[in-house]
Amino acid sequence: MEKRVTFKGIWLPILLVAPQVAVTGVFFFFPAGQAIWQSLFIPDPFGLSMQWVGLGNFEYLLGNSFYRASFLTTAIFSVSVTVVSMAIALYLAVLADRLIKGSGTYRTLLIWPYAVAPAVAGVLWLFMFNTRIGVVTWYLGQLGYDWNHVLNEAEAMGLVVLASSWGRISYNFLFFLAGLQAIPRSVIEAAAIDGARFWTRFRTIVWPLLSPVTFFLLVVNIVYAFFETFGVIHTITGGGPQQATTILVYKVYADGFVGQDLGSSAAQSVILLVVVGILTVIQFKYIERKVHY
Repeated sequence: MEKRVTFKGIWLPILLVAPQVAVTGVFFFFPAGQAIWQSLFIPDPFGLSMQWVGLGNFEYLLGNSFYRASFLTTAIFSVSVTVVSMAIALYLAVLADRLIKGSGTYRTLLIWPYAVAPAVAGVLWLFMFNTRIGVVTWYLGQLGYDWNHVLNEAEAMGLVVLASSWGRISYNFLFFLAGLQAIPRSVIEAAAIDGARFWTRFRTIVWPLLSPVTFFLLVVNIVYAFFETFGVIHTITGGGPQQATTILVYKVYADGFVGQDLGSSAAQSVILLVVVGILTVIQFKYIERKVHY
Protein backbone atom coordinates (compact mmCIF):
# COMPACT_ATOMS: atom_id res chain seq x y z
CA MET A 1 0.00 0.00 0.00
CA GLU A 2 1.40 3.38 -1.00
CA LYS A 3 1.87 5.90 1.79
CA ARG A 4 1.64 9.59 1.04
CA VAL A 5 2.65 12.49 3.23
CA THR A 6 -0.12 15.01 3.84
CA PHE A 7 0.00 18.42 5.49
CA LYS A 8 -2.84 19.91 7.47
CA GLY A 9 -1.85 23.49 6.67
CA ILE A 10 -0.07 25.37 3.90
CA TRP A 11 2.65 27.03 5.97
CA LEU A 12 4.75 23.93 6.63
CA PRO A 13 5.14 23.03 2.91
CA ILE A 14 6.00 26.66 2.16
CA LEU A 15 8.56 26.66 4.97
CA LEU A 16 10.17 23.48 3.64
CA VAL A 17 10.35 24.73 0.05
CA ALA A 18 11.37 28.31 0.90
CA PRO A 19 15.16 27.67 1.33
CA GLN A 20 15.44 26.06 -2.12
CA VAL A 21 13.32 28.78 -3.71
CA ALA A 22 15.48 31.44 -2.06
CA VAL A 23 18.72 29.84 -3.23
CA THR A 24 17.38 29.46 -6.80
CA GLY A 25 16.15 33.03 -6.84
CA VAL A 26 19.38 34.55 -5.50
CA PHE A 27 21.85 32.47 -7.50
CA PHE A 28 19.92 31.87 -10.74
CA PHE A 29 16.93 34.11 -11.43
CA PHE A 30 18.49 37.33 -10.10
CA PRO A 31 21.78 36.96 -12.04
CA ALA A 32 19.85 35.91 -15.16
CA GLY A 33 17.66 38.98 -14.87
CA GLN A 34 20.70 41.19 -14.39
CA ALA A 35 22.34 39.68 -17.49
CA ILE A 36 19.24 40.30 -19.60
CA TRP A 37 19.03 43.89 -18.36
CA GLN A 38 22.73 44.63 -18.93
CA SER A 39 22.60 43.10 -22.42
CA LEU A 40 20.46 46.05 -23.48
CA PHE A 41 23.17 48.58 -22.54
CA ILE A 42 26.79 49.39 -23.20
CA PRO A 43 28.05 49.97 -19.64
CA ASP A 44 31.19 51.80 -18.73
CA PRO A 45 33.93 49.36 -17.59
CA PHE A 46 34.06 51.17 -14.26
CA GLY A 47 30.27 51.08 -13.81
CA LEU A 48 29.89 54.85 -13.87
CA SER A 49 27.48 55.12 -16.80
CA MET A 50 25.32 53.02 -19.11
CA GLN A 51 24.20 53.75 -22.68
CA TRP A 52 20.95 52.22 -23.93
CA VAL A 53 21.42 50.29 -27.20
CA GLY A 54 18.42 47.95 -27.12
CA LEU A 55 19.18 44.88 -29.23
CA GLY A 56 22.35 46.46 -30.61
CA ASN A 57 24.61 44.05 -28.71
CA PHE A 58 22.79 41.04 -30.16
CA GLU A 59 22.93 42.45 -33.69
CA TYR A 60 26.66 43.04 -33.35
CA LEU A 61 27.29 39.52 -32.06
CA LEU A 62 25.28 37.77 -34.77
CA GLY A 63 27.17 39.76 -37.38
CA ASN A 64 30.56 38.95 -35.88
CA SER A 65 32.34 36.10 -37.71
CA PHE A 66 34.46 35.21 -34.66
CA TYR A 67 31.38 34.81 -32.48
CA ARG A 68 29.61 32.69 -35.10
CA ALA A 69 32.71 30.49 -35.33
CA SER A 70 32.52 29.87 -31.58
CA PHE A 71 29.17 28.13 -32.12
CA LEU A 72 30.82 25.52 -34.34
CA THR A 73 33.70 25.17 -31.90
CA THR A 74 31.26 24.66 -29.04
CA ALA A 75 29.29 22.06 -31.00
CA ILE A 76 32.41 20.05 -31.86
CA PHE A 77 33.73 20.31 -28.32
CA SER A 78 30.49 19.42 -26.50
CA VAL A 79 29.66 16.47 -28.78
CA SER A 80 33.22 15.12 -28.50
CA VAL A 81 33.30 15.40 -24.70
CA THR A 82 29.87 13.78 -24.35
CA VAL A 83 30.59 10.88 -26.70
CA VAL A 84 34.11 10.16 -25.39
CA SER A 85 33.24 10.35 -21.70
CA MET A 86 30.05 8.31 -21.98
CA ALA A 87 31.55 5.64 -24.26
CA ILE A 88 34.59 5.04 -22.04
CA ALA A 89 32.47 5.15 -18.88
CA LEU A 90 30.04 2.57 -20.28
CA TYR A 91 32.89 0.27 -21.28
CA LEU A 92 34.48 0.51 -17.82
CA ALA A 93 31.11 0.00 -16.13
CA VAL A 94 30.53 -3.19 -18.13
CA LEU A 95 33.96 -4.46 -17.10
CA ALA A 96 33.38 -3.55 -13.45
CA ASP A 97 29.97 -5.20 -13.47
CA ARG A 98 31.49 -8.47 -14.68
CA LEU A 99 34.51 -8.28 -12.37
CA ILE A 100 34.40 -10.46 -9.27
CA LYS A 101 37.80 -10.25 -7.56
CA GLY A 102 38.99 -6.79 -6.56
CA SER A 103 35.85 -5.06 -7.82
CA GLY A 104 35.71 -2.66 -4.86
CA THR A 105 39.26 -1.41 -5.44
CA TYR A 106 38.67 -1.13 -9.18
CA ARG A 107 35.54 0.96 -8.72
CA THR A 108 37.17 3.22 -6.12
CA LEU A 109 40.10 4.00 -8.40
CA LEU A 110 37.73 4.88 -11.24
CA ILE A 111 35.73 7.27 -9.03
CA TRP A 112 38.73 9.29 -7.84
CA PRO A 113 39.13 11.57 -10.91
CA TYR A 114 35.66 13.02 -10.26
CA ALA A 115 37.03 14.68 -7.10
CA VAL A 116 39.58 16.66 -9.14
CA ALA A 117 38.53 20.23 -9.97
CA PRO A 118 38.44 21.14 -13.69
CA ALA A 119 41.23 23.71 -13.33
CA VAL A 120 43.45 21.19 -11.53
CA ALA A 121 42.69 18.57 -14.17
CA GLY A 122 43.68 21.10 -16.82
CA VAL A 123 47.01 21.74 -15.12
CA LEU A 124 47.72 17.98 -14.85
CA TRP A 125 47.08 17.40 -18.56
CA LEU A 126 49.01 20.56 -19.45
CA PHE A 127 52.10 19.22 -17.66
CA MET A 128 51.81 15.84 -19.37
CA PHE A 129 51.51 17.42 -22.82
CA ASN A 130 53.82 20.37 -22.25
CA THR A 131 55.83 20.99 -25.41
CA ARG A 132 59.15 21.11 -23.51
CA ILE A 133 58.86 19.01 -20.33
CA GLY A 134 55.73 16.91 -20.90
CA VAL A 135 56.24 13.18 -20.45
CA VAL A 136 53.63 12.30 -23.08
CA THR A 137 55.17 14.80 -25.50
CA TRP A 138 58.57 13.19 -24.95
CA TYR A 139 57.26 9.71 -25.74
CA LEU A 140 55.47 11.03 -28.83
CA GLY A 141 58.75 12.64 -29.91
CA GLN A 142 60.49 9.27 -29.56
CA LEU A 143 57.89 7.85 -31.92
CA GLY A 144 58.61 10.61 -34.42
CA TYR A 145 55.54 12.77 -33.77
CA ASP A 146 56.11 16.45 -33.01
CA TRP A 147 53.33 17.41 -30.57
CA ASN A 148 52.63 21.12 -30.22
CA HIS A 149 49.12 22.04 -29.11
CA VAL A 150 50.21 25.68 -28.75
CA LEU A 151 50.35 26.02 -32.54
CA ASN A 152 48.26 23.11 -33.84
CA GLU A 153 44.50 23.79 -33.62
CA ALA A 154 43.43 20.14 -33.93
CA GLU A 155 45.85 19.04 -31.20
CA ALA A 156 44.64 21.83 -28.92
CA MET A 157 41.02 20.77 -29.37
CA GLY A 158 41.91 17.12 -28.83
CA LEU A 159 43.79 17.92 -25.62
CA VAL A 160 40.97 19.95 -24.03
CA VAL A 161 38.47 17.25 -25.05
CA LEU A 162 40.62 14.57 -23.37
CA ALA A 163 41.11 16.64 -20.22
CA SER A 164 37.40 17.50 -19.96
CA SER A 165 36.31 13.91 -20.65
CA TRP A 166 38.76 12.45 -18.12
CA GLY A 167 37.12 14.21 -15.21
CA ARG A 168 33.65 13.26 -16.41
CA ILE A 169 34.21 9.55 -16.95
CA SER A 170 33.95 8.82 -13.23
CA TYR A 171 30.58 10.56 -12.94
CA ASN A 172 29.17 8.65 -15.91
CA PHE A 173 30.71 5.43 -14.64
CA LEU A 174 28.78 5.63 -11.36
CA PHE A 175 25.42 5.94 -13.10
CA PHE A 176 26.13 3.31 -15.74
CA LEU A 177 27.31 0.85 -13.10
CA ALA A 178 24.22 1.48 -10.98
CA GLY A 179 22.04 0.97 -14.06
CA LEU A 180 23.78 -2.30 -14.94
CA GLN A 181 23.43 -3.65 -11.42
CA ALA A 182 19.71 -2.79 -11.44
CA ILE A 183 19.09 -5.09 -14.43
CA PRO A 184 17.67 -8.44 -13.22
CA ARG A 185 20.25 -11.20 -13.59
CA SER A 186 17.51 -13.67 -14.45
CA VAL A 187 16.86 -11.84 -17.74
CA ILE A 188 20.53 -11.97 -18.75
CA GLU A 189 20.85 -15.62 -17.72
CA ALA A 190 17.73 -16.58 -19.67
CA ALA A 191 19.15 -14.98 -22.82
CA ALA A 192 22.49 -16.74 -22.27
CA ILE A 193 20.71 -20.10 -21.91
CA ASP A 194 18.92 -19.41 -25.21
CA GLY A 195 22.32 -19.09 -26.87
CA ALA A 196 22.65 -15.28 -27.13
CA ARG A 197 26.26 -14.14 -27.05
CA PHE A 198 27.52 -11.26 -24.94
CA TRP A 199 27.20 -8.53 -27.59
CA THR A 200 23.79 -9.82 -28.62
CA ARG A 201 22.60 -9.69 -25.01
CA PHE A 202 24.08 -6.22 -24.61
CA ARG A 203 22.46 -4.86 -27.79
CA THR A 204 19.00 -6.37 -27.31
CA ILE A 205 18.60 -6.41 -23.51
CA VAL A 206 21.15 -4.35 -21.59
CA TRP A 207 21.31 -1.26 -23.83
CA PRO A 208 17.50 -0.72 -24.03
CA LEU A 209 17.22 -1.12 -20.25
CA LEU A 210 20.03 1.42 -19.80
CA SER A 211 18.28 4.02 -21.97
CA PRO A 212 16.86 6.06 -19.03
CA VAL A 213 20.34 6.36 -17.51
CA THR A 214 21.86 7.13 -20.91
CA PHE A 215 19.31 9.86 -21.60
CA PHE A 216 19.92 11.47 -18.22
CA LEU A 217 23.69 11.42 -18.74
CA LEU A 218 23.30 12.81 -22.25
CA VAL A 219 21.50 15.88 -20.94
CA VAL A 220 23.84 16.35 -17.99
CA ASN A 221 27.03 15.93 -20.04
CA ILE A 222 25.99 18.43 -22.69
CA VAL A 223 25.24 21.01 -20.00
CA TYR A 224 28.60 20.18 -18.41
CA ALA A 225 30.44 20.68 -21.71
CA PHE A 226 28.76 24.05 -22.23
CA PHE A 227 29.37 25.52 -18.77
CA GLU A 228 31.75 23.60 -16.49
CA THR A 229 34.71 23.16 -18.81
CA PHE A 230 35.86 26.76 -18.50
CA GLY A 231 38.63 25.86 -16.04
CA VAL A 232 40.09 23.21 -18.33
CA ILE A 233 40.21 25.49 -21.37
CA HIS A 234 41.51 28.46 -19.41
CA THR A 235 44.43 26.54 -17.89
CA ILE A 236 45.43 24.54 -20.99
CA THR A 237 44.93 26.74 -24.06
CA GLY A 238 43.36 30.03 -22.97
CA GLY A 239 41.00 29.72 -25.93
CA GLY A 240 43.81 29.42 -28.48
CA PRO A 241 45.45 28.91 -30.80
CA GLN A 242 43.63 31.37 -33.05
CA GLN A 243 40.47 30.91 -30.93
CA ALA A 244 40.35 27.23 -31.95
CA THR A 245 39.20 26.27 -28.43
CA THR A 246 37.16 29.37 -27.63
CA ILE A 247 33.75 27.94 -26.79
CA LEU A 248 30.76 30.12 -25.95
CA VAL A 249 31.24 30.19 -22.19
CA TYR A 250 34.93 31.08 -22.56
CA LYS A 251 34.13 33.89 -25.00
CA VAL A 252 31.77 35.36 -22.38
CA TYR A 253 34.76 35.58 -20.03
CA ALA A 254 37.21 36.79 -22.68
CA ASP A 255 34.99 39.64 -23.90
CA GLY A 256 33.64 40.61 -20.49
CA PHE A 257 36.61 40.35 -18.12
CA VAL A 258 39.53 40.65 -20.52
CA GLY A 259 38.09 42.89 -23.22
CA GLN A 260 35.89 44.85 -20.74
CA ASP A 261 32.98 44.76 -23.18
CA LEU A 262 30.40 44.07 -20.48
CA GLY A 263 27.35 44.68 -22.66
CA SER A 264 28.46 42.18 -25.28
CA SER A 265 29.43 39.69 -22.58
CA ALA A 266 25.96 39.96 -21.00
CA ALA A 267 24.32 39.45 -24.40
CA GLN A 268 26.48 36.38 -24.99
CA SER A 269 25.42 34.89 -21.65
CA VAL A 270 21.75 35.39 -22.59
CA ILE A 271 22.30 33.71 -25.97
CA LEU A 272 24.15 30.85 -24.26
CA LEU A 273 21.27 30.39 -21.82
CA VAL A 274 18.77 30.29 -24.69
CA VAL A 275 20.87 27.83 -26.71
CA VAL A 276 21.23 25.40 -23.80
CA GLY A 277 17.52 25.69 -23.03
CA ILE A 278 16.61 24.91 -26.65
CA LEU A 279 18.96 21.91 -26.73
CA THR A 280 17.46 20.56 -23.52
CA VAL A 281 13.92 20.93 -24.86
CA ILE A 282 14.91 19.16 -28.09
CA GLN A 283 16.43 16.29 -26.14
CA PHE A 284 13.34 15.84 -23.99
CA LYS A 285 10.97 16.21 -26.94
CA TYR A 286 12.63 13.91 -29.47
CA ILE A 287 15.34 11.77 -27.90
CA GLU A 288 13.27 10.81 -24.85
CA ARG A 289 10.80 9.05 -27.16
CA LYS A 290 13.35 6.28 -27.65
CA VAL A 291 13.82 5.79 -23.91
CA HIS A 292 12.30 2.64 -22.41
CA TYR A 293 11.24 3.10 -18.79
